[in-house]
Amino acid sequence: MNADSASRTRWLALLVLCLGDLMIVLDTTIVNVALPSIREDLGFSETSLAWVVNAYLLTFGGFLLLGGRLGDLFGHRRLFLIGIAAFTTASLACGLATTQEMLVVARAVQGLGGAVVSAVAFSLIMVMFQEPAERAKAMGVFGFVLAGGGTTGVLLGGVLTDLLDWHWIFLVNIPIGIGVYALSMSLLPGAERTAGARRVDIAGALTVTASLMLAVYAIVNGNETGWTSAETLGLLGGAVVLLGAFLAIEARAAAPLVRLGIFRNRNVATANVVGVLMAAGMFAAFFLSALYLQLVLGYSPLEVGLAYLPSTLIWGAVSLGLSDKLVMRLGIKPPLVGGFLLFTVGILLFARAPVDGSFVVDVMPGMLLQGLGAGIAFNPLLLSAMSDVAPEEAGLASGVVNTAFMMGGALGLAILASLAASRTDALLESGDAPLVALLGGYHVAFLVGALFAAVGAGLAAWLIRAGKPAAAHGHGEEPVAVPESL
Repeated sequence: MNADSASRTRWLALLVLCLGDLMIVLDTTIVNVALPSIREDLGFSETSLAWVVNAYLLTFGGFLLLGGRLGDLFGHRRLFLIGIAAFTTASLACGLATTQEMLVVARAVQGLGGAVVSAVAFSLIMVMFQEPAERAKAMGVFGFVLAGGGTTGVLLGGVLTDLLDWHWIFLVNIPIGIGVYALSMSLLPGAERTAGARRVDIAGALTVTASLMLAVYAIVNGNETGWTSAETLGLLGGAVVLLGAFLAIEARAAAPLVRLGIFRNRNVATANVVGVLMAAGMFAAFFLSALYLQLVLGYSPLEVGLAYLPSTLIWGAVSLGLSDKLVMRLGIKPPLVGGFLLFTVGILLFARAPVDGSFVVDVMPGMLLQGLGAGIAFNPLLLSAMSDVAPEEAGLASGVVNTAFMMGGALGLAILASLAASRTDALLESGDAPLVALLGGYHVAFLVGALFAAVGAGLAAWLIRAGKPAAAHGHGEEPVAVPESL
Protein backbone atom coordinates (compact mmCIF):
# COMPACT_ATOMS: atom_id res chain seq x y z
CA MET A 1 0.00 0.00 0.00
CA ASN A 2 1.50 3.37 -1.03
CA ALA A 3 1.62 6.42 1.24
CA ASP A 4 -1.38 8.18 -0.38
CA SER A 5 -3.53 5.08 -0.15
CA ALA A 6 -2.54 4.47 3.48
CA SER A 7 -3.32 8.10 4.37
CA ARG A 8 -6.72 7.89 2.67
CA THR A 9 -7.50 4.66 4.55
CA ARG A 10 -6.58 6.29 7.88
CA TRP A 11 -8.93 9.22 7.34
CA LEU A 12 -11.75 6.96 6.19
CA ALA A 13 -11.18 4.85 9.31
CA LEU A 14 -11.39 8.02 11.42
CA LEU A 15 -14.80 8.79 9.90
CA VAL A 16 -15.94 5.27 10.80
CA LEU A 17 -14.73 5.74 14.38
CA CYS A 18 -16.51 9.10 14.55
CA LEU A 19 -19.74 7.59 13.26
CA GLY A 20 -19.56 4.78 15.80
CA ASP A 21 -18.88 7.15 18.68
CA LEU A 22 -21.58 9.54 17.45
CA MET A 23 -24.17 6.84 18.13
CA ILE A 24 -22.94 6.60 21.71
CA VAL A 25 -22.97 10.37 22.26
CA LEU A 26 -26.41 10.71 20.67
CA ASP A 27 -27.85 8.18 23.08
CA THR A 28 -26.97 10.30 26.11
CA THR A 29 -29.38 13.07 25.03
CA ILE A 30 -31.77 11.62 22.45
CA VAL A 31 -33.62 9.62 25.12
CA ASN A 32 -34.35 12.65 27.32
CA VAL A 33 -36.74 14.18 24.79
CA ALA A 34 -38.71 10.93 24.48
CA LEU A 35 -39.04 10.11 28.20
CA PRO A 36 -42.64 11.41 28.53
CA SER A 37 -43.74 9.25 25.58
CA ILE A 38 -41.91 6.19 26.96
CA ARG A 39 -43.55 6.69 30.35
CA GLU A 40 -47.03 6.90 28.87
CA ASP A 41 -46.57 3.92 26.53
CA LEU A 42 -44.95 1.45 28.95
CA GLY A 43 -46.57 2.66 32.17
CA PHE A 44 -43.45 3.75 34.05
CA SER A 45 -43.91 5.59 37.33
CA GLU A 46 -42.05 8.86 37.89
CA THR A 47 -39.46 7.02 39.98
CA SER A 48 -39.02 3.95 37.77
CA LEU A 49 -38.72 6.09 34.62
CA ALA A 50 -35.33 7.28 35.86
CA TRP A 51 -33.98 3.76 35.26
CA VAL A 52 -34.30 4.25 31.50
CA VAL A 53 -31.47 6.76 31.92
CA ASN A 54 -29.73 5.35 34.98
CA ALA A 55 -29.35 1.79 33.62
CA TYR A 56 -27.36 3.23 30.71
CA LEU A 57 -25.27 5.53 32.90
CA LEU A 58 -24.42 2.80 35.40
CA THR A 59 -22.94 0.36 32.91
CA PHE A 60 -21.42 3.08 30.74
CA GLY A 61 -19.60 4.70 33.65
CA GLY A 62 -18.73 1.42 35.30
CA PHE A 63 -17.09 -0.31 32.33
CA LEU A 64 -15.12 2.51 30.67
CA LEU A 65 -11.88 1.70 32.45
CA LEU A 66 -12.20 -2.06 32.00
CA GLY A 67 -13.20 -1.69 28.35
CA GLY A 68 -10.15 0.40 27.55
CA ARG A 69 -7.76 -2.01 29.24
CA LEU A 70 -9.31 -5.05 27.55
CA GLY A 71 -8.63 -3.30 24.25
CA ASP A 72 -4.94 -3.10 25.18
CA LEU A 73 -4.86 -6.79 26.07
CA PHE A 74 -6.96 -8.34 23.30
CA GLY A 75 -6.80 -5.83 20.44
CA HIS A 76 -8.47 -2.46 20.03
CA ARG A 77 -10.25 -3.32 16.78
CA ARG A 78 -11.64 -6.54 18.24
CA LEU A 79 -13.06 -4.74 21.26
CA PHE A 80 -14.43 -1.92 19.09
CA LEU A 81 -16.30 -4.47 16.96
CA ILE A 82 -17.62 -6.25 20.06
CA GLY A 83 -18.80 -2.92 21.49
CA ILE A 84 -20.52 -1.86 18.25
CA ALA A 85 -22.23 -5.27 17.96
CA ALA A 86 -23.45 -5.15 21.56
CA PHE A 87 -24.68 -1.55 21.24
CA THR A 88 -26.48 -2.19 17.94
CA THR A 89 -28.13 -5.39 19.17
CA ALA A 90 -29.22 -3.66 22.37
CA SER A 91 -30.59 -0.74 20.32
CA LEU A 92 -32.77 -3.20 18.41
CA ALA A 93 -34.01 -4.66 21.71
CA CYS A 94 -34.77 -1.14 23.00
CA GLY A 95 -36.68 -0.29 19.82
CA LEU A 96 -38.75 -3.47 20.06
CA ALA A 97 -39.28 -3.25 23.84
CA THR A 98 -42.85 -3.82 24.99
CA THR A 99 -42.20 -4.00 28.74
CA GLN A 100 -40.39 -1.87 31.28
CA GLU A 101 -38.00 -4.68 32.18
CA MET A 102 -37.02 -5.35 28.57
CA LEU A 103 -36.24 -1.68 27.95
CA VAL A 104 -34.20 -1.21 31.14
CA VAL A 105 -32.11 -4.37 30.58
CA ALA A 106 -31.48 -3.43 26.95
CA ARG A 107 -30.43 0.07 28.02
CA ALA A 108 -27.91 -1.47 30.43
CA VAL A 109 -26.43 -3.54 27.58
CA GLN A 110 -26.33 -0.38 25.45
CA GLY A 111 -24.28 1.31 28.15
CA LEU A 112 -21.86 -1.63 28.27
CA GLY A 113 -21.34 -1.58 24.51
CA GLY A 114 -21.06 2.21 24.52
CA ALA A 115 -18.39 2.11 27.21
CA VAL A 116 -16.23 -0.28 25.18
CA VAL A 117 -16.62 1.75 21.97
CA SER A 118 -15.84 5.06 23.68
CA ALA A 119 -12.83 3.68 25.53
CA VAL A 120 -11.06 2.10 22.56
CA ALA A 121 -11.90 4.74 19.91
CA PHE A 122 -9.26 7.13 21.32
CA SER A 123 -6.74 4.30 21.37
CA LEU A 124 -7.32 3.51 17.71
CA ILE A 125 -6.80 7.17 16.77
CA MET A 126 -3.50 7.21 18.65
CA VAL A 127 -2.44 4.02 16.84
CA MET A 128 -3.48 5.20 13.36
CA PHE A 129 -2.15 8.77 13.57
CA GLN A 130 1.46 8.80 14.74
CA GLU A 131 2.57 12.03 13.04
CA PRO A 132 1.92 15.05 15.32
CA ALA A 133 0.11 17.30 12.81
CA GLU A 134 -2.18 14.50 11.63
CA ARG A 135 -2.89 13.42 15.21
CA ALA A 136 -3.84 16.97 16.23
CA LYS A 137 -6.15 17.24 13.22
CA ALA A 138 -7.73 13.84 13.92
CA MET A 139 -8.36 14.76 17.55
CA GLY A 140 -10.00 17.99 16.38
CA VAL A 141 -12.39 16.04 14.15
CA PHE A 142 -13.16 13.56 16.90
CA GLY A 143 -13.69 16.34 19.44
CA PHE A 144 -16.19 18.02 17.15
CA VAL A 145 -18.19 14.79 16.88
CA LEU A 146 -18.27 14.44 20.66
CA ALA A 147 -19.45 18.06 20.95
CA GLY A 148 -22.06 18.05 18.23
CA GLY A 149 -23.57 14.73 19.24
CA GLY A 150 -25.37 16.16 22.27
CA THR A 151 -27.13 18.88 20.29
CA THR A 152 -27.89 16.49 17.44
CA GLY A 153 -29.46 14.12 19.97
CA VAL A 154 -31.87 16.81 21.20
CA LEU A 155 -32.85 17.70 17.62
CA LEU A 156 -33.14 14.12 16.39
CA GLY A 157 -35.02 13.02 19.49
CA GLY A 158 -37.60 15.75 19.02
CA VAL A 159 -38.06 15.05 15.29
CA LEU A 160 -38.31 11.25 15.60
CA THR A 161 -40.62 11.35 18.62
CA ASP A 162 -42.92 13.95 17.05
CA LEU A 163 -43.07 12.51 13.52
CA LEU A 164 -42.88 8.77 14.28
CA ASP A 165 -42.72 7.46 17.88
CA TRP A 166 -40.17 6.87 20.63
CA HIS A 167 -39.13 3.42 19.34
CA TRP A 168 -37.34 5.09 16.42
CA ILE A 169 -34.84 6.91 18.61
CA PHE A 170 -33.31 3.45 19.13
CA LEU A 171 -34.09 1.80 15.77
CA VAL A 172 -32.22 4.56 13.92
CA ASN A 173 -29.01 3.05 15.35
CA ILE A 174 -29.46 -0.27 13.53
CA PRO A 175 -28.40 0.67 9.98
CA ILE A 176 -25.65 2.92 11.34
CA GLY A 177 -24.30 0.17 13.58
CA ILE A 178 -24.33 -2.41 10.78
CA GLY A 179 -22.53 0.00 8.45
CA VAL A 180 -19.91 0.89 11.07
CA TYR A 181 -19.26 -2.79 11.82
CA ALA A 182 -18.85 -3.70 8.14
CA LEU A 183 -16.54 -0.77 7.36
CA SER A 184 -14.50 -1.35 10.52
CA MET A 185 -13.63 -4.85 9.34
CA SER A 186 -11.81 -3.47 6.30
CA LEU A 187 -10.59 -0.04 7.48
CA LEU A 188 -9.50 -0.31 11.11
CA PRO A 189 -6.00 -1.63 11.81
CA GLY A 190 -5.59 -4.93 13.57
CA ALA A 191 -3.83 -3.34 16.54
CA GLU A 192 -1.02 -5.21 18.23
CA ARG A 193 -1.94 -6.86 21.49
CA THR A 194 0.15 -6.37 24.58
CA ALA A 195 3.21 -8.56 24.42
CA GLY A 196 3.47 -11.40 26.88
CA ALA A 197 0.72 -12.68 29.12
CA ARG A 198 -2.79 -11.43 28.44
CA ARG A 199 -4.16 -12.20 31.89
CA VAL A 200 -7.07 -10.09 33.06
CA ASP A 201 -6.73 -8.72 36.58
CA ILE A 202 -10.07 -10.13 37.77
CA ALA A 203 -9.89 -8.71 41.31
CA GLY A 204 -8.95 -5.27 40.02
CA ALA A 205 -11.66 -5.36 37.34
CA LEU A 206 -14.38 -6.33 39.82
CA THR A 207 -13.43 -3.76 42.45
CA VAL A 208 -13.01 -0.76 40.13
CA THR A 209 -16.17 -1.56 38.13
CA ALA A 210 -18.23 -1.99 41.29
CA SER A 211 -16.75 1.20 42.74
CA LEU A 212 -17.61 3.25 39.65
CA MET A 213 -21.14 1.82 39.43
CA LEU A 214 -21.84 2.56 43.09
CA ALA A 215 -20.50 6.10 42.69
CA VAL A 216 -22.57 6.77 39.55
CA TYR A 217 -25.72 5.40 41.20
CA ALA A 218 -25.19 7.52 44.31
CA ILE A 219 -24.58 10.64 42.24
CA VAL A 220 -27.53 10.31 39.84
CA ASN A 221 -29.91 9.61 42.74
CA GLY A 222 -28.38 12.07 45.21
CA ASN A 223 -30.86 14.88 44.58
CA GLU A 224 -33.85 12.57 44.96
CA THR A 225 -32.76 10.64 48.06
CA GLY A 226 -30.85 13.51 49.71
CA TRP A 227 -27.10 14.03 49.79
CA THR A 228 -26.91 13.40 53.52
CA SER A 229 -29.25 10.39 53.51
CA ALA A 230 -28.01 7.04 54.79
CA GLU A 231 -28.45 5.53 51.31
CA THR A 232 -26.36 8.14 49.50
CA LEU A 233 -23.62 8.26 52.13
CA GLY A 234 -23.54 4.49 52.33
CA LEU A 235 -23.19 4.10 48.56
CA LEU A 236 -20.48 6.74 48.35
CA GLY A 237 -18.68 5.18 51.31
CA GLY A 238 -18.85 1.78 49.65
CA ALA A 239 -17.46 3.27 46.42
CA VAL A 240 -14.52 4.79 48.32
CA VAL A 241 -13.77 1.51 50.13
CA LEU A 242 -13.84 -0.43 46.85
CA LEU A 243 -11.62 2.18 45.20
CA GLY A 244 -9.13 1.83 48.05
CA ALA A 245 -9.19 -1.95 47.64
CA PHE A 246 -8.65 -1.53 43.91
CA LEU A 247 -5.59 0.69 44.43
CA ALA A 248 -4.14 -1.80 46.93
CA ILE A 249 -4.67 -4.67 44.47
CA GLU A 250 -3.08 -2.75 41.59
CA ALA A 251 -0.02 -1.84 43.66
CA ARG A 252 0.70 -5.54 44.23
CA ALA A 253 -0.62 -7.25 41.08
CA ALA A 254 1.89 -8.85 38.73
CA ALA A 255 -0.27 -7.88 35.72
CA PRO A 256 -2.40 -4.97 36.99
CA LEU A 257 -5.50 -3.70 35.24
CA VAL A 258 -4.15 -0.17 35.75
CA ARG A 259 -0.44 0.47 36.02
CA LEU A 260 -0.48 3.22 38.63
CA GLY A 261 2.80 4.61 37.33
CA ILE A 262 0.90 6.11 34.38
CA PHE A 263 -0.24 8.89 36.72
CA ARG A 264 3.36 9.94 37.34
CA ASN A 265 3.16 11.62 33.95
CA ARG A 266 2.22 15.15 35.04
CA ASN A 267 0.33 16.02 31.85
CA VAL A 268 -1.72 12.82 31.95
CA ALA A 269 -2.65 13.27 35.63
CA THR A 270 -3.40 17.00 35.29
CA ALA A 271 -5.42 16.56 32.09
CA ASN A 272 -7.71 14.07 33.81
CA VAL A 273 -8.33 16.40 36.75
CA VAL A 274 -8.93 19.29 34.36
CA GLY A 275 -11.23 17.01 32.33
CA VAL A 276 -13.36 16.39 35.43
CA LEU A 277 -13.73 20.15 35.94
CA MET A 278 -14.41 20.85 32.27
CA ALA A 279 -17.10 18.16 32.13
CA ALA A 280 -18.69 19.49 35.32
CA GLY A 281 -18.94 22.98 33.84
CA MET A 282 -19.93 21.75 30.38
CA PHE A 283 -22.73 19.43 31.50
CA ALA A 284 -24.08 22.12 33.80
CA ALA A 285 -23.98 24.76 31.07
CA PHE A 286 -25.71 22.47 28.57
CA PHE A 287 -28.51 21.15 30.76
CA LEU A 288 -29.15 24.29 32.80
CA SER A 289 -29.26 26.54 29.75
CA ALA A 290 -31.68 24.07 28.15
CA LEU A 291 -33.87 24.31 31.26
CA TYR A 292 -33.66 28.11 31.12
CA LEU A 293 -34.79 28.08 27.49
CA GLN A 294 -37.66 25.65 28.15
CA LEU A 295 -38.95 26.58 31.59
CA VAL A 296 -38.21 30.32 31.67
CA LEU A 297 -38.36 31.43 28.04
CA GLY A 298 -40.93 28.81 26.97
CA TYR A 299 -39.01 27.13 24.12
CA SER A 300 -40.16 23.74 22.79
CA PRO A 301 -37.65 20.84 22.82
CA LEU A 302 -37.10 21.25 19.08
CA GLU A 303 -36.51 24.99 19.50
CA VAL A 304 -33.97 24.24 22.23
CA GLY A 305 -32.07 21.99 19.84
CA LEU A 306 -32.10 24.67 17.15
CA ALA A 307 -30.89 27.26 19.68
CA TYR A 308 -27.75 25.18 20.20
CA LEU A 309 -26.89 25.03 16.51
CA PRO A 310 -24.78 28.25 16.43
CA SER A 311 -22.66 27.02 19.33
CA THR A 312 -22.25 23.58 17.75
CA LEU A 313 -21.29 25.07 14.39
CA ILE A 314 -18.65 27.36 15.86
CA TRP A 315 -17.29 24.47 17.98
CA GLY A 316 -17.06 22.40 14.80
CA ALA A 317 -15.40 25.15 12.78
CA VAL A 318 -12.81 25.79 15.49
CA SER A 319 -12.15 22.08 16.11
CA LEU A 320 -11.71 21.33 12.42
CA GLY A 321 -9.97 24.47 11.24
CA LEU A 322 -8.19 26.22 14.11
CA SER A 323 -7.53 24.09 17.20
CA ASP A 324 -4.99 21.76 15.57
CA LYS A 325 -3.14 24.73 14.04
CA LEU A 326 -2.92 26.41 17.45
CA VAL A 327 -1.55 23.21 18.99
CA MET A 328 1.04 22.82 16.24
CA ARG A 329 2.18 26.44 16.51
CA LEU A 330 1.91 27.06 20.28
CA GLY A 331 1.91 23.61 21.86
CA ILE A 332 -0.74 22.17 24.16
CA LYS A 333 -0.75 24.66 27.02
CA PRO A 334 -1.68 28.11 25.55
CA PRO A 335 -4.78 26.98 23.60
CA LEU A 336 -5.87 24.79 26.52
CA VAL A 337 -5.74 27.65 29.03
CA GLY A 338 -7.08 30.28 26.61
CA GLY A 339 -9.95 28.06 25.51
CA PHE A 340 -10.90 27.35 29.11
CA LEU A 341 -11.02 31.06 29.91
CA LEU A 342 -13.32 31.77 26.96
CA PHE A 343 -15.50 28.84 28.01
CA THR A 344 -15.66 30.25 31.57
CA VAL A 345 -16.81 33.67 30.34
CA GLY A 346 -19.47 31.97 28.20
CA ILE A 347 -20.95 30.25 31.26
CA LEU A 348 -20.74 33.47 33.30
CA LEU A 349 -22.87 35.34 30.76
CA PHE A 350 -25.75 33.00 31.57
CA ALA A 351 -25.53 33.99 35.23
CA ARG A 352 -27.06 37.36 34.26
CA ALA A 353 -29.76 36.08 31.88
CA PRO A 354 -33.14 37.74 32.69
CA VAL A 355 -36.63 36.29 32.93
CA ASP A 356 -37.69 37.97 29.68
CA GLY A 357 -34.40 37.26 27.91
CA SER A 358 -33.81 37.61 24.18
CA PHE A 359 -32.03 34.85 22.30
CA VAL A 360 -29.80 37.22 20.34
CA VAL A 361 -28.83 39.37 23.34
CA ASP A 362 -28.96 37.04 26.35
CA VAL A 363 -28.45 33.50 25.01
CA MET A 364 -26.39 33.43 21.82
CA PRO A 365 -23.31 35.38 23.06
CA GLY A 366 -22.76 32.95 25.94
CA MET A 367 -23.33 29.93 23.72
CA LEU A 368 -20.92 31.20 21.07
CA LEU A 369 -18.18 31.81 23.64
CA GLN A 370 -18.73 28.35 25.10
CA GLY A 371 -18.49 26.79 21.63
CA LEU A 372 -15.39 28.83 20.77
CA GLY A 373 -13.63 28.12 24.07
CA ALA A 374 -14.46 24.43 24.22
CA GLY A 375 -13.60 23.98 20.54
CA ILE A 376 -10.13 25.40 21.19
CA ALA A 377 -9.52 23.61 24.51
CA PHE A 378 -10.95 20.14 23.90
CA ASN A 379 -8.35 18.99 21.38
CA PRO A 380 -5.24 19.91 23.45
CA LEU A 381 -6.93 18.45 26.55
CA LEU A 382 -7.34 15.07 24.84
CA LEU A 383 -3.81 15.20 23.46
CA SER A 384 -2.45 15.98 26.92
CA ALA A 385 -4.42 13.15 28.51
CA MET A 386 -2.90 10.69 26.01
CA SER A 387 0.61 12.23 25.92
CA ASP A 388 3.69 10.06 26.36
CA VAL A 389 1.52 6.95 26.78
CA ALA A 390 2.99 3.75 25.35
CA PRO A 391 0.88 2.13 22.58
CA GLU A 392 0.19 -0.88 24.80
CA GLU A 393 -1.43 1.43 27.38
CA ALA A 394 -3.39 3.67 25.00
CA GLY A 395 -6.64 1.90 25.88
CA LEU A 396 -5.97 2.36 29.57
CA ALA A 397 -5.29 6.10 29.15
CA SER A 398 -8.40 6.42 26.97
CA GLY A 399 -10.53 4.60 29.54
CA VAL A 400 -9.20 6.84 32.31
CA VAL A 401 -9.94 10.12 30.49
CA ASN A 402 -13.39 8.90 29.42
CA THR A 403 -14.12 7.93 33.02
CA ALA A 404 -12.93 11.35 34.19
CA PHE A 405 -15.33 13.09 31.78
CA MET A 406 -18.20 10.80 32.72
CA MET A 407 -17.76 11.15 36.48
CA GLY A 408 -17.06 14.88 36.26
CA GLY A 409 -20.18 15.47 34.21
CA ALA A 410 -22.43 13.38 36.45
CA LEU A 411 -21.06 14.83 39.67
CA GLY A 412 -21.06 18.42 38.39
CA LEU A 413 -24.61 18.18 37.12
CA ALA A 414 -25.85 16.60 40.36
CA ILE A 415 -24.15 19.24 42.53
CA LEU A 416 -25.33 22.17 40.45
CA ALA A 417 -28.88 20.87 40.12
CA SER A 418 -28.98 20.51 43.91
CA LEU A 419 -27.63 24.05 44.41
CA ALA A 420 -30.15 25.44 41.92
CA ALA A 421 -33.07 23.67 43.63
CA SER A 422 -31.94 24.81 47.09
CA ARG A 423 -31.61 28.45 45.98
CA THR A 424 -34.98 28.35 44.22
CA ASP A 425 -36.68 27.01 47.37
CA ALA A 426 -35.07 29.75 49.47
CA LEU A 427 -36.26 32.46 47.07
CA LEU A 428 -39.78 31.03 47.01
CA GLU A 429 -39.91 31.08 50.79
CA SER A 430 -38.82 34.73 50.77
CA GLY A 431 -41.76 35.61 48.52
CA ASP A 432 -40.22 35.80 45.02
CA ALA A 433 -42.36 34.92 42.00
CA PRO A 434 -41.95 31.30 40.78
CA LEU A 435 -40.10 32.18 37.55
CA VAL A 436 -37.84 34.66 39.34
CA ALA A 437 -37.04 32.06 41.99
CA LEU A 438 -36.38 29.39 39.37
CA LEU A 439 -34.03 31.67 37.47
CA GLY A 440 -32.29 32.68 40.70
CA GLY A 441 -31.45 29.03 41.26
CA TYR A 442 -30.05 28.72 37.74
CA HIS A 443 -27.92 31.83 38.25
CA VAL A 444 -26.20 30.31 41.28
CA ALA A 445 -25.59 27.07 39.39
CA PHE A 446 -24.10 28.94 36.42
CA LEU A 447 -21.75 30.84 38.73
CA VAL A 448 -20.49 27.63 40.32
CA GLY A 449 -20.19 25.96 36.90
CA ALA A 450 -18.06 28.88 35.74
CA LEU A 451 -15.96 28.45 38.88
CA PHE A 452 -15.33 24.80 37.95
CA ALA A 453 -14.11 25.87 34.52
CA ALA A 454 -11.97 28.69 35.94
CA VAL A 455 -10.27 26.30 38.38
CA GLY A 456 -9.61 23.97 35.43
CA ALA A 457 -7.95 26.84 33.55
CA GLY A 458 -5.84 27.66 36.60
CA LEU A 459 -4.68 24.07 37.07
CA ALA A 460 -3.82 23.79 33.38
CA ALA A 461 -1.81 27.02 33.51
CA TRP A 462 0.01 25.90 36.65
CA LEU A 463 0.67 22.21 36.08
CA ILE A 464 0.58 21.37 32.36
CA ARG A 465 4.10 21.17 30.97
CA ALA A 466 4.41 23.22 27.80
CA GLY A 467 7.11 20.89 26.50
CA LYS A 468 9.97 21.53 24.13
CA PRO A 469 9.36 22.37 20.45
CA ALA A 470 10.11 19.51 18.12
CA ALA A 471 9.95 19.48 14.38
CA ALA A 472 6.86 17.81 13.03
CA HIS A 473 7.22 15.31 10.25
CA GLY A 474 6.24 16.33 6.78
CA HIS A 475 6.76 19.28 4.53
CA GLY A 476 6.33 22.81 5.74
CA GLU A 477 4.59 21.94 9.00
CA GLU A 478 4.80 23.98 12.15
CA PRO A 479 6.58 22.75 15.29
CA VAL A 480 4.59 20.92 17.90
CA ALA A 481 5.17 20.94 21.64
CA VAL A 482 6.20 17.54 22.90
CA PRO A 483 4.98 16.94 26.47
CA GLU A 484 7.49 15.90 29.06
CA SER A 485 7.03 13.25 31.70
CA LEU A 486 7.99 13.79 35.31
